[in-house]
Amino acid sequence: MNLQALVGNAPLKRQLELQTARRGLSHAYILSGPEGVGKHTLAGILAAALVCSGGGNLPCGQCAGCRKAREDIHPDIQRFGGDGKDINVAQVRALRSDAYIRPNEAPRKVYILENAQSMNDSAQNAMLKLLEEGPPYAAFLLLTDNAAALLATVRSRCEVLSLSPVSTEEGLDFLHTRFPQLEERAVRQAALRCEGILGRAVKALSADGPEDDSLRQTALQLGKIVAAGDELALAELCISLEKWDRDKLSALLDETILLLRDALVHPGGRWDECDPGRREAAKALAGGCPPARLLEHIALLERLRTACGFYVGAGHLAGWMCAGLTGTP
Repeated sequence: MNLQALVGNAPLKRQLELQTARRGLSHAYILSGPEGVGKHTLAGILAAALVCSGGGNLPCGQCAGCRKAREDIHPDIQRFGGDGKDINVAQVRALRSDAYIRPNEAPRKVYILENAQSMNDSAQNAMLKLLEEGPPYAAFLLLTDNAAALLATVRSRCEVLSLSPVSTEEGLDFLHTRFPQLEERAVRQAALRCEGILGRAVKALSADGPEDDSLRQTALQLGKIVAAGDELALAELCISLEKWDRDKLSALLDETILLLRDALVHPGGRWDECDPGRREAAKALAGGCPPARLLEHIALLERLRTACGFYVGAGHLAGWMCAGLTGTP
């Protein structure tokens, strides 16, 4: 199977190559891993392979099916959940009705469900019936930050493909190829800060606009408030986060976790040359919080980041963060 477009993940690639060599592609996969780890890249490869008519090493990349899949115009590949809204039971029932209509031109019909963890129990149970009783030509790719957020019965009907962060060297090679015009320092900084999640590095290097700067500034503000132990300021900041959407809140948590880790491992500031504000916040955190407390904060924010992929509002998550970061060691 042609998996060159997916960076790293050597064990997963071997797993797929062995499985497809023995019995071909499955009718249902769960692609699991944090946002930016490569789920959409792998989903694109699998979808193209399922509609490929070129034969040989799938996807061939040359046939009409592969070209249409690459350009996201194939009539037999449909996507759900990409608008940031939760996938409801009505959408799953509409998907189920469509699945029983034969493919337009490909041998298979492929349904990609992004943010599959956003389905509530009713939607997942409706999806379960389709996974169990669907037509043989229908294939399903469920993308999720956390496979455990899906019902055990759904997971049991799918093959789970867990994607992993890439090494710094693999990330650097990819980013140098993707952004040959950028300075080495900027590329290396993005590779280090993304923690092996290349989507984060690509986003940072592609669009460093006002919203990205706002996230950084909010993370720095949060870090300074935590360092000072100002509970009132923390409550006011968390209240302002209640109207944020889960994706934006998740991005803020990513930025704050990196800042706390910087304070823990490099209290002098690892980004001295390019981000004095970050250095100042890291020093304040290192001086105001002992290492054990920093580790507790990091663990809390990582749990919250995972919870951003669940069926829960940003207001609840902001309240949880406020309560968890409040208090003294």
